Amino acid sequence: MKNKKTRHSIAMGFTMFAAWFGAGNLIFPPYLGNMAGNQWLIGFIGFFVMDVGLALLSALMAIGNRRGNVSGIVEKIGRIPGIVMVSLIMICIGPGLAIPRCAATTYEIGILPLFGEINTWIFGAIFFAIVLVLTIRPAKIVDIVGNFLTPILLVVMIVLIVVGIVNPISSMGDPVEGLVPLKEGLLQGYQTMDGLGGFIPTFALVCAAAAYGYTDKKETTKLLRHSSILGAILLGLVYGGLTLLGATTSGAAEYSGLEQAPLLILITKTLLGTVGQTLLSITVLMACLTTAIALTGAGADHFTKLFKGKVKQEYIVIVIVGFSYIVSNIGLTNIINVSAPILSVLYPPMIVLVVMTVFDDMLKNKHVAGFGAYAALAYSILEVFVLTPEMVAAVPLGTLGLGWIVPAIVGCVIGFFVKDPHWDDPVSEEA
Repeated sequence: MKNKKTRHSIAMGFTMFAAWFGAGNLIFPPYLGNMAGNQWLIGFIGFFVMDVGLALLSALMAIGNRRGNVSGIVEKIGRIPGIVMVSLIMICIGPGLAIPRCAATTYEIGILPLFGEINTWIFGAIFFAIVLVLTIRPAKIVDIVGNFLTPILLVVMIVLIVVGIVNPISSMGDPVEGLVPLKEGLLQGYQTMDGLGGFIPTFALVCAAAAYGYTDKKETTKLLRHSSILGAILLGLVYGGLTLLGATTSGAAEYSGLEQAPLLILITKTLLGTVGQTLLSITVLMACLTTAIALTGAGADHFTKLFKGKVKQEYIVIVIVGFSYIVSNIGLTNIINVSAPILSVLYPPMIVLVVMTVFDDMLKNKHVAGFGAYAALAYSILEVFVLTPEMVAAVPLGTLGLGWIVPAIVGCVIGFFVKDPHWDDPVSEEA
């Protein structure tokens, strides 16, 4: 029985890793390392905190809060706003941004260099047909992803990283002029979207735990925690290796000024030649396919519950896949450019809600996190759409991209003095 639990925990941990490790994870760490150069570790710390750390914390808080799901995190801004926020996140981490980016990344890094120009609509049809087939029965996702696809992905990534470390491309240079490595790490961590939707894979894992026969809530919670921690460890190791790999290119002029995808392609060609390009294609396909499968299943599960089962989950899967297919054809660079301001607005309030959930038992007042989240949201909207760079730089921590922290703290303090008479009431209907 113990061996069976261990096997399930490992399979689910691989699935958690695969869901977090998608298109963003593959292209952003080498880019960060290339820009940060010999200060790559400082940049990686920011990246790790904003991505791995926040993703793990949000997953653990979604599992372990007073409701045992994501509603226990977002309900502090109000039931309806909480539903809206989770749904917006699901759209961003699903058909609006992340899933289309998976297909676009696969095409631009994995297909285009090997096979040349292929009609993107035809490629997308094949890619999303696979996603649809592997997602339409969500109970099978963990078995497919955790037992088969993710181990292949890990092996390919390990080969690329080890070769790059043993035979570095160049000596590490100084950071790009004007770059603040910690800030850049935080911003690149935003782009992966892991921290924003770190809790999302728990939807699929809860279904998988039930399919495995786990019915006791404490037993299920323990299993999910172990799986999340394993996923975070794997994620951190691969992230660190890819960032270091990028840093080894910072001393070579031909690698400067490249965007994320071309940089990764050139690194792979230099290290492993044609064989490397093939390995990269496999890696991209595995990373993006596994992420698309996990996120499609999680999004379908969320909206099925939101609609109280009135719409069949299979139909929602089809809608998600179809919409993602259309969006994916705008191209990888355009998707990244569109996602940046959206993520900059959504991340800060979500960070506040996740972090403050840690202190639920101590504070027993949802207004602390709620007011803090609204203050962070207000500042983020201003920073993205109103404030000039000079004005942002004048805000405490603004130069690090963390100008929302002080307004959030002020909001939390104000919320502390607003009584919450309903904290100990029975939890309301799930958001």
